[in-house]
Amino acid sequence: MNTTDFPYRMDKTAFSVSALSDEIDQDEKEYWLSKTPQERLQALELTRQIVYGYDPSSTRLQRVLTITELA
Repeated sequence: MNTTDFPYRMDKTAFSVSALSDEIDQDEKEYWLSKTPQERLQALELTRQIVYGYDPSSTRLQRVLTITELA
């Protein structure tokens, strides 16, 4: 899968980097606390898909064949 095929794009003008030790902006904290747990999990899954380049519509589980001998 090419990164050009991925349906999501990041708006780099709205992106900022900060250290994990920095305090979370109060507005951001209030925003996420106003969301339901389901909405937060959906946002987390979207972030995971973007970071790892995962496309659930085209990714399949690998088939595993195990052969055993009868004793």
